[in-house]
Amino acid sequence: MTEAPDAMVPMAVQNDLRDGRKLLETMEPQQRLAWGLDQFGDRFALTTSFGIQSAVLLHMLSTLQGGDAVPVIWIDTGYLPAETYAYADQLTHQLKIRLVVSQSEMSPARMEALHGRLWESGSVDDMETYHRIRKVEPLEQALNDLDTRCWASGVRRGQTDHRRSMTALDPIRERWSLRPLLEWTQRDVYYYMQSNNLPQHPLFEQGYSTVGDWHSSGPDVGDLSGRDTRFGGLKQECGIHLPQDAVEGLMGEGI
Repeated sequence: MTEAPDAMVPMAVQNDLRDGRKLLETMEPQQRLAWGLDQFGDRFALTTSFGIQSAVLLHMLSTLQGGDAVPVIWIDTGYLPAETYAYADQLTHQLKIRLVVSQSEMSPARMEALHGRLWESGSVDDMETYHRIRKVEPLEQALNDLDTRCWASGVRRGQTDHRRSMTALDPIRERWSLRPLLEWTQRDVYYYMQSNNLPQHPLFEQGYSTVGDWHSSGPDVGDLSGRDTRFGGLKQECGIHLPQDAVEGLMGEGI
């Protein structure tokens, strides 16, 4: 889904977008979520990775009236750490979320047979192929199946260079992308989890500040921390949060 500049958005929508952004800038994250649900109803969804900081947005959703009916899309790549699968099960039951699991039509075994172990080649192109097959296409399919008009994710500005340019609400190819936690810091996340007695991801205690697939994640070491520990240092983004024109062939934004 293309993250279109305002000039590419029809004027009537531009006016709505400016008004929406201005309103959302004054809101706390929980209020932004409530706004999304109120505006879009059963065409509103969340995405989650069940990563190190995922519990925050999921907990906020669980406190909203009607939040238990909002679909929470999780892209299961088939390569997640065992700890992530256990954490997903724990949070799903504890917060009573409506989980929608989406997977690639191509199994991990078939992908490796046809393309090899794409993450081992050291090629950015191979990593982008991997992410398209295992993450971007399954997300797009889930959003289409749910007829989603607006979806919220837990991205934050401080995570990557690209995310610094995001706003609280952006048009993403015939959908809206809502970012309730965009301005939050790691400190904000940590204290929210502490004050609400939310469980940490098991890998947090092993030094991970971010976690994705087992082969492309690692603990913070030396000068490497956060997203710099991902994807063998080749890139910060998997493509889900990049616009179409930034990563040719990838299909938009997501988790």
